[in-house]
Amino acid sequence: MAPTMTRPPISGAERTRREREVSFAQGSVRYEGGILSEEVERLNARYIDGKIDSDELTAAILASGTVRHG
Repeated sequence: MAPTMTRPPISGAERTRREREVSFAQGSVRYEGGILSEEVERLNARYIDGKIDSDELTAAILASGTVRHG
């Protein structure tokens, strides 16, 4: 079994910043007529909780197959 990498907890200020960042992105997607999948919303929650960083969030969303490139 692979070792589990633990992250230090994020601060309250960082959590608030991430919540605002995700909220803005959600609003932008909805404004454009998009709908976020449950999978993407789960990834957003993991990002807000500090379980993944922004690079990991982006990579996971792109790998999820829910993003259309046009």
